[in-house]
Amino acid sequence: MSWQYTVTEGRRLRRGYSTGSCAAAAAKAAVGMLYGGITVDVVTIDTPAGVRLAMAVGNIERGQEAVSCSVVKDAGDDPDITDGVLVFARAVPLDVPEILIKAGRGVGIVTRPGLQVPVGKPAINPMPEKMILKEVKSLLPPGRGVEIEISLPDGERLARKTLNARLGVIGGLSILGTTGIVEPMSEKSYRDTLALELGAMKKEHKGPAVLVSGNYGRTMALEQFDLPPEAVVKIGNLVGFALDRCMELQFKKVLLIGHIGKLIKVTAGIFNTHSRVADARFEIFAAQAALAGAGRETLLQLQDSGTTEEMADILAAAAGNEIFTRLAEQASAKASAYLHGEVEIGTVLFNFRRGLLGMDESAVAMMEDLKSG
Repeated sequence: MSWQYTVTEGRRLRRGYSTGSCAAAAAKAAVGMLYGGITVDVVTIDTPAGVRLAMAVGNIERGQEAVSCSVVKDAGDDPDITDGVLVFARAVPLDVPEILIKAGRGVGIVTRPGLQVPVGKPAINPMPEKMILKEVKSLLPPGRGVEIEISLPDGERLARKTLNARLGVIGGLSILGTTGIVEPMSEKSYRDTLALELGAMKKEHKGPAVLVSGNYGRTMALEQFDLPPEAVVKIGNLVGFALDRCMELQFKKVLLIGHIGKLIKVTAGIFNTHSRVADARFEIFAAQAALAGAGRETLLQLQDSGTTEEMADILAAAAGNEIFTRLAEQASAKASAYLHGEVEIGTVLFNFRRGLLGMDESAVAMMEDLKSG
């Protein structure tokens, strides 16, 4: 089966590739034409997922001191608003051996702390930036460098349909992607796939089951905690669905590892953590701060925060870092109650700025069980 498809109940859903992959491909093509003196119609790149992509190159323009070109974003069967957008790269030679990456038209600028990119920098996430640097570096002549401008002509318009402005990304879209590949994400297909993964895991692994919210959580489980990969399943926003399946499969213990922006919702009994279902993060953070004795000024700071990264810092300043252990305990208690007390739950909370925030005693004990086999 080609990497291009995932199969759900006999249906083939086509995978796509991220804006990060498009930016890396366009940059590689532009730099190759700048210094190679040739025309590039197709460019190949390696993705963090281990998939090698061949991508068509268009809109080639050569000037005296620059080359620009574009790659079309293909989201596969995922309902992504960036599907079909043009991702441009413009390469300008430098006489010093460095690679500079700039935001052009339609690529946002980060204006608030709390994201993976520092304030004032282009909203190009770390992995896409790493991909661009890797693909371009090998093409540079000795002693030479390049300035790369990434642009999305339709980015500013499309950004108005996203949460970017609220998060502090102004002027356009973000260049995203942790694996370089876009998995089809219709909720039904994701539920079907998740149910199959949990069922297959049960056949090979008796527990505890480790449910992670995304790629970062999976990396933390495998690399930081050294948990067995056969025990780890990525559940996205479908916390309640995954817990229900775990109870049906008779797992007695479940370890949740997730970003605080997702799992803080579980402390309030929210088990589908998608922001369009229940974006109650401020309200929950504010309630926790108030219970810890924080005053009105702290609550107003939380209200003005654009991200849960900021909110976590404000809450820690008001209540101390031990608040995250209490939040982990509360998430576990709510999840266990959701399953009528029939499954023991442990919880680990992290965010991108601080990494590990806190975990409860059940999580510690489950990790010891997993490591001991």
